Amino acid sequence: MLMCKEATRLMSLKLDRKLTFQERVSLRLHLTMCHACRQCDQQFTLLHKIKNRLSLEPPQEENRK
Repeated sequence: MLMCKEATRLMSLKLDRKLTFQERVSLRLHLTMCHACRQCDQQFTLLHKIKNRLSLEPPQEENRK
């Protein structure tokens, strides 16, 4: 069973690359039992989506008077 520190590392990695089967299974098992890590995973995912959305938007020009 994973410790929270390793689970957090895998949560971060899964945003950058596909996890191996063993990593996915281990993380999923840990997340089913650890409420704090489930919340952390949700926050990582939300932040990743926000970052991607912001990087796709064109820069806004300042209103000059």
